[in-house]
Amino acid sequence: MPHTTKITFIGAGSTVFAKNIIGDCLLRPALANAHFALMDINAERLRESEQVVSKMITSLGTKATVSCHANQREALENSDFVVVAFQIGGYKPCTVTDFEIPKKFGLRQTIADTLGIGGIMRGLRTVPHLWSICEDMLAVCPDALMLQHVNPMAINTWAISEKYPAIKQVGLCHSVPLTAVELAEDLGIDPSRLSYKVGGINHMAFYLHLHEKQDDGTLRDLYPVLKQRDLEGKISKASNWNPRCPNLVRYEVMHKLGYFVTESSEHFAEYVPWFIKSGRDDLIKRFSIPLDEYPKRCEEQLIDWKEQARVFLGPEAIDVKLSLEYASQIMNAIATGVPATIYGNTPNHGLIDALPRGCAVEVPCLVDGNGVQPTRVENIPPQLTALMRTNVSVQELTVRALIDEAPEHVYHAAMLDPHTAAELDLDQICALVDELIAEHADWLPSWLQGQRKAA
Repeated sequence: MPHTTKITFIGAGSTVFAKNIIGDCLLRPALANAHFALMDINAERLRESEQVVSKMITSLGTKATVSCHANQREALENSDFVVVAFQIGGYKPCTVTDFEIPKKFGLRQTIADTLGIGGIMRGLRTVPHLWSICEDMLAVCPDALMLQHVNPMAINTWAISEKYPAIKQVGLCHSVPLTAVELAEDLGIDPSRLSYKVGGINHMAFYLHLHEKQDDGTLRDLYPVLKQRDLEGKISKASNWNPRCPNLVRYEVMHKLGYFVTESSEHFAEYVPWFIKSGRDDLIKRFSIPLDEYPKRCEEQLIDWKEQARVFLGPEAIDVKLSLEYASQIMNAIATGVPATIYGNTPNHGLIDALPRGCAVEVPCLVDGNGVQPTRVENIPPQLTALMRTNVSVQELTVRALIDEAPEHVYHAAMLDPHTAAELDLDQICALVDELIAEHADWLPSWLQGQRKAA
């Protein structure tokens, strides 16, 4: 009998995300008859996701099947692909805590899921569970590929590769393709005509080359056009993507450093010490920085889900369209052997020379029947890799804290975070970490509980 591809989704209660990824798979002939094993600890959301997936299967007329699981290892057994998308501690209480306690110390944030004190704490909550998935994969599906969609992406990817190097994994983020579409819209160009090369770390990779493909086969450099149009005020003052946060931060960085970054202005503003500063609300206004943006989005998503659930779970057909997510492209390329190129997060083993060995880098990857094969990115300008290293240091110390069970490195990571260090002194940073550890105690590994470093 022909092999039936098994795709396991850990965190399937993220119903909208599961719908997008699984919908993409159902639209690809090589994956349309796969078995989807859904796993989540929230029984109600898991049941909703099962209903949505079953409805898509019926609507598209495929022979795919679906099962639901409360037991992680059971869900993973004999899987070919493992899609991971979850948030340990959820929006409430953990994300709220990551915003409210730093605010008491005068430390303001926008998203707090990648770097900064919020990213550090999320990494400490998240990595141990990712490791538990790795343990189960080694036991019941050692050849499966993990498609990891969880933040903080770079910390997670690095920590997995350090402790479980045998696990096949790739960290996936949609910032590269989404930014390409956004730039095309800013320039009034068909996205299909863009040609680009990106390299760096997750959420701090840069478009090293950005061209428009001409009808005669030549390439037109778009950077002079982009910079001139921005200087003329024709773009960046408004955003169709997030009206609350036009792209003023990213365009400012492009003018100062020479290149456009892959992650949004609201994210990037908190990775550096330049934009969110105490007593400088003029900067917040000038660059339209949406403080507390992530909690606002979470509240909006909770409201939106009521309407989405009505459509997804009601009698109306679900409109299934191919998304910009990479997951189904990767699975399809491996299943068929037909090559695809994606941007993935993977350990730095000779891929970017100016960054530390083993750290997680985001680079072009060839995918085919041989799996995910990352490629080298050379000649990244030194100002860009220098900026990346300020973030990599925080990631490294968080990973070392987890690997070595060393609480002191949690404090060191916070001390070296660019935004935190620009706002707080050492005693304040230690007191902040103390309070966050105490508040998050139920969600953190046991070796962190009861730690206090503040004077």
